[in-house]
Amino acid sequence: MGRRGIFWAGMMLALVVAAYTVPYTLLSGVDAWYGAFLFWVLFGLAAIGVNAAISRSWRD
Repeated sequence: MGRRGIFWAGMMLALVVAAYTVPYTLLSGVDAWYGAFLFWVLFGLAAIGVNAAISRSWRD
């Protein structure tokens, strides 16, 4: 895995850590449903983008 792969793996690790920490820290005081909904939509889009970047160079 080259430097680029390590970068994207680090980004995915950061997303996983954010998935655990943000809802229980930054969003813990938000009572409205759309606070968490916005976070999970943005998280999902970011995870899809990082996974696409990781698998872009895969070949058969």
